[in-house]
Amino acid sequence: MRNRSMFFTVLVLVNVVAWYMLGFSQTNSVAQQGGRAPFANSVEQRAEMIEQLRAIHAELREQNELLRSGQLEVIAKPPSD
Repeated sequence: MRNRSMFFTVLVLVNVVAWYMLGFSQTNSVAQQGGRAPFANSVEQRAEMIEQLRAIHAELREQNELLRSGQLEVIAKPPSD
């Protein structure tokens, strides 16, 4: 009976130490990131979005020029079932 009690006590202590070490290593790895921001630079994101919007704007201009030129032919087919 005493051996069984000692076994469970040691088992609980090993479990507590293991969980403590896992928690400590996780918080330690977060602290090691230093001054690096968790998110991307917002200024760079805005610059990329503006560049993409300009590309979309240029493509829309091309489409509008094609539509206004009258050289576009639209062929409508009934849906195939």
